[in-house]
Amino acid sequence: MNENRPLVISMTDITKTYTIGDQIVRALDGASVLVKRGEFISIIGPSGSGKSTLMNIIGCLDVPESGEYILDGQDIRLYSEKELARIRNRKIGFIFQSFNLLSKLTVEENIELPLIYQGMRPGERKERVRTAIERVGLLDRIKHKPTELSGGQQQRVAVARALATRPAILLADEPTGNLDSHTGGEMMQLFHELHDAGNTIVLITHDEKVAAEADRKIRIMDGRVEGDD
Repeated sequence: MNENRPLVISMTDITKTYTIGDQIVRALDGASVLVKRGEFISIIGPSGSGKSTLMNIIGCLDVPESGEYILDGQDIRLYSEKELARIRNRKIGFIFQSFNLLSKLTVEENIELPLIYQGMRPGERKERVRTAIERVGLLDRIKHKPTELSGGQQQRVAVARALATRPAILLADEPTGNLDSHTGGEMMQLFHELHDAGNTIVLITHDEKVAAEADRKIRIMDGRVEGDD
């Protein structure tokens, strides 16, 4: 790893609690995570470890109660919910286990949608969509609907949608969770190719084998970072 690369994620002493009934659950308890531009890291932990809460904060879907989070040079604490939505759309490329594609839209339209939200001009949108779908090897499916695609193809469309916004990080939540082992292996190969092309990837998983694919593995347990190797 190039030590001179800038930090794209700097999280220091992040805490987050939830009240369930009369109990206070400390989902994150002073968690600190650093990710440099161009890294491929995995965050692994069992159910209830705090990894989903950490993912939500990394993705600006939630905010910490205390601690500092700097995303690509921006202090997340300074922004309103509306501004955070804009940051999510521009800085984070989300890839979910359940694909989250709109069934009535074509592959092309699904990928284009976040670019429309950004207010991008039609010509640039079309170019971005074509480039992204070529990257995942599905140009011949660009006019298909999600229901006409296999699970692996749908996940590739989800990756293309994330790539099209040219985000600071790709944030993948259990991206192989709904795929068989062979297709999951193909998906991980795609992540390696994207990483080799310079993308910063943060992969959330409970699967040791998937986590081991990353260059660096961050373990979380009981809301604390227990290992970083």
